[in-house]
Amino acid sequence: MTTASITRHWLPYGITGTGTRLFCFPHAGASAAVYAGWRAAGQDDLAICPVQLPGRAARGRETPHQDPGALADDVLSGLGTEFTGDYALFGHSVGALVAYLVARRIVEQGGPPPRHLFVSGRPAPQLPNTRRELRALPTDDLVKELRALGGLPDVLLKERSLLEMFLPLLRADLTVNETYQHVPGPPLPIPLTVLGGIEDPRAEHAELAAWQELSADSALFTYPGGHFYLDDRVPEILEVVRRRMAA
Repeated sequence: MTTASITRHWLPYGITGTGTRLFCFPHAGASAAVYAGWRAAGQDDLAICPVQLPGRAARGRETPHQDPGALADDVLSGLGTEFTGDYALFGHSVGALVAYLVARRIVEQGGPPPRHLFVSGRPAPQLPNTRRELRALPTDDLVKELRALGGLPDVLLKERSLLEMFLPLLRADLTVNETYQHVPGPPLPIPLTVLGGIEDPRAEHAELAAWQELSADSALFTYPGGHFYLDDRVPEILEVVRRRMAA
């Protein structure tokens, strides 16, 4: 597989525009398509680059990762040549963990660091998980939890066969999120911005604020809404991205 085809593999929408490339990592069970609508809002100064992880959409035949370290290594193997120059990372929920791990590996390996790290909707990685774990719940219990978060498309609730096809990917992503074991290290030499929903039951304010321990240059922004607060606030979020990177 050529470098260009590998890039298309990971970046199904390509890279358009000349502004800062913002590589966006999706939440559990989601594909790069969740960021497709962000691309128009990026305008000329931001090139929104939704990342397609294994196990979804055109990569549906690939086995999704369950180990957070292996996933971060795979991202670097596939996209490492793109992580240079003017770029930043964004991730929501488990995507926040992936973005953090990728940024940390780049720094540890001496690569060109991202201009900024944006994390959303997840407790800081150094905190212990005190919530009910979801990855191994029986299907009906898992569906109930996801419906409470607002993270399950209606079509999956109506079509049990589609739901059963979707669950292995979702459980794999939840395993990445719930089995991560933090290894302490020096603060990242990268500005960090944390975002979240005020009513998010999976990421409370103190848990979001704890991310700020991981960078000497950090800020926290919260918005009305739950775990998927960002769905209705794309222009606001991208304005924060612009402001923080300008600072």
